[in-house]
Amino acid sequence: MTKNAIASTTLVLLVALILCTAGCTTVVGGDTTPAAADTTLLVYSGAGLKKPMTGIGEAFTEKYGIAVDYTFAGSGTLITQMELSRKGDAFVPGGTPDYRIAQDKGLVGEPGYVAYHVPVIVVCKGNPQNITSVDDFARPGLKIALGGANTTAIGRAGDKLFQKHGIFDAVEANVVLRAPTINEVVVAMNMGTADAALITLDLVNSETMDVIDLPQEDGLTLIVPVGATTFTEHPDAARQFVEFVTSDEGKAIFAKHGFPTYPDPTYAGIEP
Repeated sequence: MTKNAIASTTLVLLVALILCTAGCTTVVGGDTTPAAADTTLLVYSGAGLKKPMTGIGEAFTEKYGIAVDYTFAGSGTLITQMELSRKGDAFVPGGTPDYRIAQDKGLVGEPGYVAYHVPVIVVCKGNPQNITSVDDFARPGLKIALGGANTTAIGRAGDKLFQKHGIFDAVEANVVLRAPTINEVVVAMNMGTADAALITLDLVNSETMDVIDLPQEDGLTLIVPVGATTFTEHPDAARQFVEFVTSDEGKAIFAKHGFPTYPDPTYAGIEP
């Protein structure tokens, strides 16, 4: 083979190698990482956050080309799934108490904060039972729907509130539903099978419910955290997802679905 032929062959092979390499990787910030199209994140999200998190997943995929799959359930259920499987990339529960549980188990790293989960009392439209405060939940004969204390952040927070008011046992006697997710409490109120419930402001259906605000001193407002898991196989993409959720763009999606975004002077006394 002539020198010219050898040089030509070498050049062709070199160009082919470069093209192949370019097609298999993408350069971000000067670092060579696996192509975004090959990455799918698994995110564990509280069921009450389904609407904003679905929107965030779509916007994140459109912007970065990284797919997002969700597991939606009560936070307690999600923590158990993470602990058993040791798979997945990010965790977004309904409030920081559940995030701390996961953190204490070594499942997640330091969180960012995106929005407020604001619990309210909801009653049937027109308030036929004349309920004015959480103390009325103890009135004999009422039908109360609540989130599960072991599966939902608001269920756990509500139980602490009833204990603080000294009405826990009386309220429990009126409970007709302890749901594994807050969404099932909403269904019960929409169907009229309960007289009152504790849900969050973003889930209120104004056609079937009236709202009674809880005093801020009762301290039920929760901050929604998000963080990467400690066992993610896609640490860069997981970090990018967390940063997107807590960005102005991510927070705007939460605001669109009725969540006050973090930080908000209205809830200045609420700490993570």
